[in-house]
Amino acid sequence: MKIDLKKITVGELVEDYHDDGEGGVRGYGGKLDIRPQFQREFVYRDKQRDAVIETINKGFPLNVMYWAVRQGGTYEVIDGQQRTISVAQYVEGDYALDGRYFHNLQDDERDWILNYQLQVYLCEGTPSEKLAWFRIINIAGERLTEQELRNAVYAGRWVSDAKRYFSRKGAACPAYAIGSRYVNGRAERQEYLQTAIQWIKDKDQTVEEYMGAHQDDKTAIALWNHFQSVINRVEAVFPKYRRPMKGVDWGGLYEHLEDASLDPEALEAEVARLMMDDDVTRKPGIYPYLLTGEEKHLNIRAFSDAMKLSAFESQKGICKLCAKGFEISEMEADHITPWSEGGKTIEENCQMLCKQCNRRKSNK
Repeated sequence: MKIDLKKITVGELVEDYHDDGEGGVRGYGGKLDIRPQFQREFVYRDKQRDAVIETINKGFPLNVMYWAVRQGGTYEVIDGQQRTISVAQYVEGDYALDGRYFHNLQDDERDWILNYQLQVYLCEGTPSEKLAWFRIINIAGERLTEQELRNAVYAGRWVSDAKRYFSRKGAACPAYAIGSRYVNGRAERQEYLQTAIQWIKDKDQTVEEYMGAHQDDKTAIALWNHFQSVINRVEAVFPKYRRPMKGVDWGGLYEHLEDASLDPEALEAEVARLMMDDDVTRKPGIYPYLLTGEEKHLNIRAFSDAMKLSAFESQKGICKLCAKGFEISEMEADHITPWSEGGKTIEENCQMLCKQCNRRKSNK
């Protein structure tokens, strides 16, 4: 891990500054990406923007900025975007301070600003080192999300292409257009991109490992195609949309969704039944339950303490299976008629079993 402190002047920072109007903002002779796509838009208000210039005029120090070193000798801003754009826009004549634009200043006043020195930390290292560093310095303003930090670490052609599909705001984002009913989060904060990667990566692979493996790919079309395939399959298997479908790990269920024997009409009937079942306390879990058969997804309503005590007293502390006596703390409540066979979580369907017998029964 290498971190260097570099001093640059405002004049050097704003050299060849331009904003192409589509999110691309560059400076420092074209070598600095001032607003990488993982960064948020310019959000400073007039008073905040003016305060930056007043700080420079008074010779006070601005907070240190942080840049990441990219391949090929270019850089991107990790922290300091708002201050950088404030300075550049003022020098470019986009706004005035106290009624005076930059070009209205006297020569010595302009020179003072252009020669003002900024302190910038440059970071280069392995992806894991850079990610750890970004997390440490990500303390000012609105914090970057985990995926925004990853995008900075694994910047390259693949990430840039992936952002075309997953990182634009609202309806301009292709992933949002087809997946907003199923995916949580905000596309512009890279949460759709994170979800897409989680859906496609191997089970024993981290998001960082997947991005590292594909960092130099020319396109992210494989990621986009997989995302579309998951959404299309969800809509084919569960054609009636319900709000609990939003946020389900559909990517993790994709291999089950591809089962050709699935019957959408039969599944819809089961979804409707389970939505009405008061014992099912986690409605989003209905979908993974129907695809995997694992009741754990449903979070079946537990017997109340009063129900357990009533059953314990009526059994006189005797386990219904092994017929041995136990303290109530050594026993667990069990459905006499299993929930999966229509048994309800009511007092009449409650029996107390010792923990060993209950575990044995549950494993059958």
